Amino acid sequence: MIKDIVDIYNKYKGIYGYRRIYIYLRLKLHQKVNHKRVYRLMNQLNLKSTIRPKRKRYIKTTPEITAHNILNRKFEEQIPNKKWLTDVTEFKLSNGKKLYLSAIYDLGSKQIISHKLSTSNNNKFVLDTLKKAVKLVPNTEGILLHSDRGYQYTSRLFKVTLEQ
Repeated sequence: MIKDIVDIYNKYKGIYGYRRIYIYLRLKLHQKVNHKRVYRLMNQLNLKSTIRPKRKRYIKTTPEITAHNILNRKFEEQIPNKKWLTDVTEFKLSNGKKLYLSAIYDLGSKQIISHKLSTSNNNKFVLDTLKKAVKLVPNTEGILLHSDRGYQYTSRLFKVTLEQ
């Protein structure tokens, strides 16, 4: 039984505690065992389950400003600097942290105009990407900027920056 407990513990990388190992032994390996015995044996072997942090709960908010969907899924353009697309992508790193990529893509030239990496996903991050694109393309008048309706793109600050 000790070998089975250690095998299950290692199979699930230390995530399973005595309760789940007990259930695994009973249901999958069909062993008659008491949960207190599994608990005692795990203590003797110094096997402790990993306590994972709770996920953050995000509060849904109503967008301050929502623009009309002018592009309407017509992702075609021949002339550069007429239609830009923007979005933020989240990458989960091996150390458990997150990295965010904000990019602005030109439909006409099929190139990324500007991009930025950050460890935090906030308005400043998206605005920095937009400001970088505006510096690279001097005449931005008449460009259609299309985005998903993420909170950064529906904020008042983003709208004010676009109007400037």
